[in-house]
Amino acid sequence: MRTLHGDHLLQRLQRETEGALHARLFRSLRGAIIDGIMLPQSRLPASRDLARELGVSRNTVLNAYEHLLAEGYVKARTGSGTWVAETLPDSCLSSSGAASRTTQPRVPAVKMSRRGASLLGYAGASPHQWGAFVPGAPDVTAFPHAQFSRIQARLSREPAIERLIYSSAGGCSELRGALADYLRVARSVNCDADQILITEGVHQAVDLVSRMLCDSGDRVWIEDPGYWGTRNILRINGLKIMPVPVDEEGIIPASDADRAPPRLMFVTPSHQYPLGSHLSLARRQQMLALARRHHSWIVEDDYDSEFRFSGQPFPSLQGLEADAPVIYMGTFSKTLYPALRIGYMIVPKQLIAPLRTAAAELYRGGHLLIQRALAEFIREGHYAAHIRRMRLLYGKRRAFLISLIQRYLGPDFLREFNHEAGLHLVLNLPDGCDDVAIAARALRQGVKVRPLSQYYMQPQARRGLLLGFACVEERVMLPAFNVLRDCLAKNGVASRADHHQAAGP
Repeated sequence: MRTLHGDHLLQRLQRETEGALHARLFRSLRGAIIDGIMLPQSRLPASRDLARELGVSRNTVLNAYEHLLAEGYVKARTGSGTWVAETLPDSCLSSSGAASRTTQPRVPAVKMSRRGASLLGYAGASPHQWGAFVPGAPDVTAFPHAQFSRIQARLSREPAIERLIYSSAGGCSELRGALADYLRVARSVNCDADQILITEGVHQAVDLVSRMLCDSGDRVWIEDPGYWGTRNILRINGLKIMPVPVDEEGIIPASDADRAPPRLMFVTPSHQYPLGSHLSLARRQQMLALARRHHSWIVEDDYDSEFRFSGQPFPSLQGLEADAPVIYMGTFSKTLYPALRIGYMIVPKQLIAPLRTAAAELYRGGHLLIQRALAEFIREGHYAAHIRRMRLLYGKRRAFLISLIQRYLGPDFLREFNHEAGLHLVLNLPDGCDDVAIAARALRQGVKVRPLSQYYMQPQARRGLLLGFACVEERVMLPAFNVLRDCLAKNGVASRADHHQAAGP
């Protein structure tokens, strides 16, 4: 049986056509060393083994190894074989090495499609997903990993065949059943297990719905400001995005809805993202009536409703009326951890069969073992217990951040939309303030906030900063907040302390 090195050297030998066999093998080995295929201080295959893999005589391999040794590419260790040198000889940077690099073909510039270029131009995913004050990042260190791993290990010892093949059933049946039971109680959702589709997160759910229920050019409503991820998926799928403003009662249904109704309406009714308001009962009823009248669909993104720190939780829009024209989306990214990549959709019964088939065609469902483990985690009560612990922890961190803002900046920086829920706060800034410049300055000093203005499509954008608190311990929060205060001051934003100093003793 050939090793990876043997396979690679055979491919190189096919390209080396000049000279004696041992010289061709030497050049192949040298090229593999220069290109980093054979790493510094790694052991070359034994000459007898390599000769057998390549189908050459052992003397051919020995001659090639001796040539490598003479030029300094390898070192011989008595009794332990031949090893790649820690540093390559200078000659490899001139003659053969430089020549081989200069003969590499130039890579032509790649032209993106129009929709690909549009996606890249509007890309909003940040490379910074942890630390003060990343919005929406849960404390992944607080998840009971050992407990979850024990469940996974038990299920993995003798996995059933159906857990190891593609799924066309919309996800693990046990997880769909556990979710249906949990959501009926926790979110007042009307559903049974057969209405649930397991996805790899909200992005995949939005992609599936927009592909299957819309044609290119169809109108869709999104909240303005709203989540950039939803906006970009709709854009690349060729839909006409209609930004709809938001106030303290949530999305404001457009006045021309009867004249030009949308095909889909994307809302975050329990905790508007990013401002934080919740959709009032009157607006909920108005949206449902509009959807029924025009045969539209409301897409409810319930991304972080578990984390309400005071008052009564707001029930789902989906559960407000029987057979509501609502597609409900949720995720475990905020409650457990984002890399789990498990979300779910609750779909009206008339849509479940086509969407399940489409999901199997487009995405080829899998991850059934981890879905089964998550079902056990929920059924055994660990999920609800984890939510309770995190609600207490995040509530303390939120209160501490609010105290810092009120003490050092003043109450005007927290107003209007910051209800007792979610994993971030909106720090309001004066009109005309450059929140993008402030965020960039803070990032250069290791503090990660996001500018509120970038969540808007309309030019009349409010100015502010999104401050996530869930993944920030209190001992880290104060020094990071002081850095942010300094960035605000250097961009002309006056704090409470500045006002006191200006007023004098």
